[in-house]
Amino acid sequence: MTESGSTLTDMFEASLSARAGRPALEVEHADGSMLALTFGDVGARAAAMAGRLAARGLRAGDRCVVHLANCVEFVDLFLACIRLGVIFVPANVLYRGRELKHIVDDSDPALIVTAATDVSLFGGDPRGVAVSSLAGEAGFGTETLDAVHTDHTDHTDRSDSTETAAAVDFNQQRSDGDPAMIIYTSGTTGRAKGAVLSRGNLAANAAHLVEAWRITSDDRYLAVLPLFHVHGLGNGVCSWLASGCLMRLAARFDATHAAEWFEEFRPTLFFGVPTIYVRMLEWDTAVATRIGACARLFVSGSAPLPAHVHEAFRVRFGHTILERYGMSETLMNIGNPLNGERRAGSVGVPFSRVEARVVNADGTRAADGAVGGLEVRGPNVFKSYWRNPEATSQAFRDGWFRTGDMAERASDGYFTLRGRSSDLIISGGFNIYPREIEEVLLEVAGVREVAVVSAQDPRRGEVPVAYVVADDETSDDAMRAACRAAIASFKVPRAFVRVDSLPRTALGKVQKHLLPPWIAP
Repeated sequence: MTESGSTLTDMFEASLSARAGRPALEVEHADGSMLALTFGDVGARAAAMAGRLAARGLRAGDRCVVHLANCVEFVDLFLACIRLGVIFVPANVLYRGRELKHIVDDSDPALIVTAATDVSLFGGDPRGVAVSSLAGEAGFGTETLDAVHTDHTDHTDRSDSTETAAAVDFNQQRSDGDPAMIIYTSGTTGRAKGAVLSRGNLAANAAHLVEAWRITSDDRYLAVLPLFHVHGLGNGVCSWLASGCLMRLAARFDATHAAEWFEEFRPTLFFGVPTIYVRMLEWDTAVATRIGACARLFVSGSAPLPAHVHEAFRVRFGHTILERYGMSETLMNIGNPLNGERRAGSVGVPFSRVEARVVNADGTRAADGAVGGLEVRGPNVFKSYWRNPEATSQAFRDGWFRTGDMAERASDGYFTLRGRSSDLIISGGFNIYPREIEEVLLEVAGVREVAVVSAQDPRRGEVPVAYVVADDETSDDAMRAACRAAIASFKVPRAFVRVDSLPRTALGKVQKHLLPPWIAP
């Protein structure tokens, strides 16, 4: 049982059973029609899907890879796996052959579920089945899982595991320590690792968010983040089920239609990433005012929120975005307070049952105001990487998870991220944190995006180079002058490289390793 006093099963069933008659989920089909489900409907669909998975031989501990865009079947499959004890393995829908092969080879799933149009991405793997989206047709959802051959690479006899839906015990108690999901990291510095999140991790995280952000059954949550990501699934879906609120699920964030969704659905709760909030600032002022009047809370994460976006959104929508900090391995760790100062540039303070500290290279606690490695521990933190004991051992120090992020703690307990430790630039013996330079450049008129990386230098070892997306009128001299006025001379970028866009993940996180190399003139 989690420290919140509720198991994951208890938490979900409090909505699926106790709130069976309440509106739960809305999903718009491609033809514009709306699928509206009560919590009882959601539970029934999950039970039916669980029965079908069990009839295929899946049992507790098996892995199920799900490669789907946001859809009702994704929710069906997630809840079915939770009920059966099957380990849910979401895969990024943008991934292709090599990336998907790594996830499949590493997780060794009993079943792969993807869209009919994406079956070829898995190279004819016999464990795969396709989900066809039959928009507007009878039987949408649980009856669209194609019945095709399922195989198990370990060739274990599963003949005793072919339960029917009626025979499956969905509500048997499972341990908080049992694995619920494997979330593969973005793999920006090597092969993606599978973080094993337990049922207790999910329950503790949902309890943290519902408590800290006062999410109730009266909330209306507009879900636009991809469910294959821990932000959309571990935070969004689990908070929805834990609170019993109404969720409207969109296939993705579409800036040309999202304003209409806001005005029609009138959400009180919205989880976004910085790139989404930047696009929302393009909307008409009157629209922004109406949206802000209905909303209760806007949350941002997965990437740093520029301070100027934070302020512009407050002015335009009448809301101060709540920035928070989490990871695939830990779910949510730190957040700005619901009631209290939401400090621009800061990710806030640890959630009530989470501990965080900033340490020096030798593991000693760093002084307030000093930059060091950020470490966390709590019931939300994973215990291991899937079948990777070496990576697991390297990730922990005395029970603390080493996040790989650099941060500083203010004397009042607020934490500010200073970038990834792998991004640290050491120039002539001085430490340079790219985010500090990026924040200065984002305040320059005409600069829309920026990423600062290290480049080799024969004299100083490393120097910072800035890749910028900016208007033609914004000169290098203007950017250089802004840096010289705000930061030390050794931090001023050696060069400003113009690019049309920055490579990003599906959640908007910049992939610096994909930037073209800079060659000194």
